[in-house]
Amino acid sequence: MNKYFMGSAIIEEDMQDIYQRNVNWSDFYNRTVLITGATGMLASYIVYFFIYLNEMHNANINILALARNQAKCYQRFGLYAMKKYFQIINDDFTVPVKIKKKVDFIIHAASLASPQYYKSMPIEVAAPNAVGTYYLLQFAQKQQVRGFLFFSTGDIYGYIPSPNIITEDMVGSMDPLELHSCYGESKRMGETWCAAFAREQEVPVHIIRIGHTYGPTMDIENDPRVFAAFMKCIYYGKDIMMLSDGTAKRSFCYIADAIAGFLLVLLEGEIGAAYNVCNSKEFISISELAELMLRLRPELNLRVIQKQRTDSESYLENKNNKANKLTEKKLITLGWECHYNSYVGFRNVLKYLQGV
Repeated sequence: MNKYFMGSAIIEEDMQDIYQRNVNWSDFYNRTVLITGATGMLASYIVYFFIYLNEMHNANINILALARNQAKCYQRFGLYAMKKYFQIINDDFTVPVKIKKKVDFIIHAASLASPQYYKSMPIEVAAPNAVGTYYLLQFAQKQQVRGFLFFSTGDIYGYIPSPNIITEDMVGSMDPLELHSCYGESKRMGETWCAAFAREQEVPVHIIRIGHTYGPTMDIENDPRVFAAFMKCIYYGKDIMMLSDGTAKRSFCYIADAIAGFLLVLLEGEIGAAYNVCNSKEFISISELAELMLRLRPELNLRVIQKQRTDSESYLENKNNKANKLTEKKLITLGWECHYNSYVGFRNVLKYLQGV
């Protein structure tokens, strides 16, 4: 058995980095946490961290992992999924929640966030964000939870003239009939439900608007988003195929920094408020990201090759807001900071894929 936590030195280092942040993790000790979408790229790292707290710091956290695919859950969490403190739940939360156990915290991370689904599965994209959030908030109110964290997105800002610095009080336009809106509009509705339950039922709701986040748990085989597609090329030693002009700019945040921010908002954020979670220091163009990736394996002498995206592809590119930057200043007021730049973060991802 690998001596490292989750069989990886990279993941163990990330867990240690998160743990050493200035956050009172003991607030989770001896509590029960429900995480929806538990096998997803971001949510699985949260589950890893709770497992880490249990295994390394005797936290006694009961983990309820809600996931559609039980086999994937065992694959993702291994023997830890068989621990007494770990329970896999297959319930459909787009109907009233039937869980009988007392729950202290709810982290609602279930969502089809990739644009590859927006054309083919818009109902499945929208339902967890709008319908599922409503039923989970009902459940949270009945359970009198200590905290509810809703995973929202920078997409909720809609179209804002570019370039611009995007703060949490800004609102742009969004056409509800446009293909891309099944995601952004349903996240807006989810946020509206959160605000309503916070005001009327005093549910301690917290909202995070997540920027472009990457990490070892991303699926380079099936995720067509640019950071995963580029990493797939680098991992297999192939030239990077760029399906755009490369001028769009995004803030790329490493997963350990993001998870620390998510949980900090859950424990210490203002109730009913939203926080951008991003790394504005790493605001780079897609072309710059490609060049950064090439530097991870310079010995291969790989190149960037531009290719036109075809209309038949399922991936739906967001061509709005090409130079808008989310700002995390509000999150920083809680004491949060970034520890990873893009080169180090993507180097960690590559090392993980290579079995480090």
